[in-house]
Amino acid sequence: MKIFTIILSIIALALIVFNFTQVNFDAPFEGDSIIAIITILASLCVIIMMAILRISKRIEQKVKGQK
Repeated sequence: MKIFTIILSIIALALIVFNFTQVNFDAPFEGDSIIAIITILASLCVIIMMAILRISKRIEQKVKGQK
């Protein structure tokens, strides 16, 4: 599970970098730029969710270790 979350986070980071290059900063809310911004926000959400999942798994292992 740890490897899966890391790979997914790396893919999301690559999507952020790629979509950042697609944004037209003269008109960021028009055409393909808005799609790129939405994809950047979605990728940020994936990174946050994977971090939460890794932390919850770590907590779960510590709770199991105490029993």
